[in-house]
Amino acid sequence: MSTPETTRTTGWVGWIWFAGLMLVMLGAFNIIQGFAAIFTDDVFLPTQGGGVILDVTGWGWTHLIIGLLALLAGFGLFSGATWARVFAVIVVMLNAIAQLASLNFHPVWSVIVITLDVLVIWALIVHGSELRETQF
Repeated sequence: MSTPETTRTTGWVGWIWFAGLMLVMLGAFNIIQGFAAIFTDDVFLPTQGGGVILDVTGWGWTHLIIGLLALLAGFGLFSGATWARVFAVIVVMLNAIAQLASLNFHPVWSVIVITLDVLVIWALIVHGSELRETQF
């Protein structure tokens, strides 16, 4: 008689909590950054060597929308649902692309956020299924 296959929860589940909390924090930062760009155009000044993909107000709306999606994804991760993991990976990839486009304006901040985005994607893809088995 065969036994049902079970996945053993390891200490790596903490990485998924990290990913969820990073998404919530990333969402809050993006929302603040978005509002700052929407209401005060001089907060984000383009450098001489850089180009602007959108005007500053449009870029602010982009950050605001990504921030709201990141908040939703972060809170969704705590449910352990597979849809939340997939949605979170997509949102983090969009955020990394947005930060890459901002590299000329805020190089240090963009590199830090892109690094955290890569860590979050890694945690979600490699250890994301373990969150489903954990009861909080």
